[in-house]
Amino acid sequence: MPSITVSQAETDKRKIVGVNAETVTNVTSTDFPGHYPGEDHTWNLKQFKDSFQVKFYKNDRYDSSFSLVGIDASIANAFRRILLSEIPTLAAEHVFVHNNTSIVQDEVLSHRLGLVPLTGSTAGLKWLRFDKDRVSKVATDWDTVILLLRIECTKNKGAKPGEDDPLKLYHNAHVYARHLQWTPVGRQKDMFPEPDGIIRPTNPDILLAKLRPGQAIDLEIHCVMGLGADHAKFSPVATASYRLLPTINIVKPILGADAKKFARCFPKGVIALKEVTEEEAQVVGSGYEGHAGEKKAVVVNAFKDTVSRECLRHDEFAGKVKLGRVRDHFIFSVESTGQYDSDGLFLESVQTLRVKCTDLKRDLANIMR
Repeated sequence: MPSITVSQAETDKRKIVGVNAETVTNVTSTDFPGHYPGEDHTWNLKQFKDSFQVKFYKNDRYDSSFSLVGIDASIANAFRRILLSEIPTLAAEHVFVHNNTSIVQDEVLSHRLGLVPLTGSTAGLKWLRFDKDRVSKVATDWDTVILLLRIECTKNKGAKPGEDDPLKLYHNAHVYARHLQWTPVGRQKDMFPEPDGIIRPTNPDILLAKLRPGQAIDLEIHCVMGLGADHAKFSPVATASYRLLPTINIVKPILGADAKKFARCFPKGVIALKEVTEEEAQVVGSGYEGHAGEKKAVVVNAFKDTVSRECLRHDEFAGKVKLGRVRDHFIFSVESTGQYDSDGLFLESVQTLRVKCTDLKRDLANIMR
């Protein structure tokens, strides 16, 4: 039996998740074989290449926003989860406390140090070995980075009489991430060249502790590569999320004062007010008859909408607007903690998923032998 050809309008309709006042409809994916009798939805590589799109909206070094169009939610969510928890990242793992007379307890200070994002040469970070099972008990130059924190608070003899600002009264009253000193070992000096490639905190102004005269901190910190699945300190992203592209369909005219109220129900820039033209007012059944020159509500940029459903709370808009989201249009937001570029992180997630698929294919082949 030949497969049924579905119109583009019907295909587009199936891709919309309905957002109603109290419910969300059409939430499950249906583009798989057997769901619609007589239709062929078998996966086709050429068809996927023709329909898949990547659109970038912002691509700063540590913050990017882009869309993946034409993929399933399971794939988009796999990328998100890999970004959060499966890309090896450098962070403090062992802290050797030689001296700590500050009011911050050893374990609390160690925890704060673990959460300080680090950065360095990308080539060097990829050169570092990720020992997933922690088999090696001895630290080496290819799996351990050493940072030192040695600081003591003293009185500032040059402070003015009556001065009450601790930063002026004392030297080293505040301990910041910039006080962490990297100690290269073995080949690390070549893999993390000065000045921009050395291991250092992403943000040098992170406050670690406060000291007063007579107090000191002397620590040795061993940093290793790890996964966010084991601890959040190893996650290379501050945020990695996605949302579906909103749709706003005005099915009946919204005019005059109602149009202004309708625009206020959405974030700025989503809805605009335009005048009804003479041509529109002359079209029978358009709803604009006799309203030439009046303001009407039109959708100019649904991308900015947060889908708050505020407009569905008002009776005057009942039956005039339909809200939804495009099922296969994922708007990603990736914010790096600074160890890797944000767009590079996403490429790493793609490579990680590819390796997982390769491993699965190999294991399946072994089972079938």
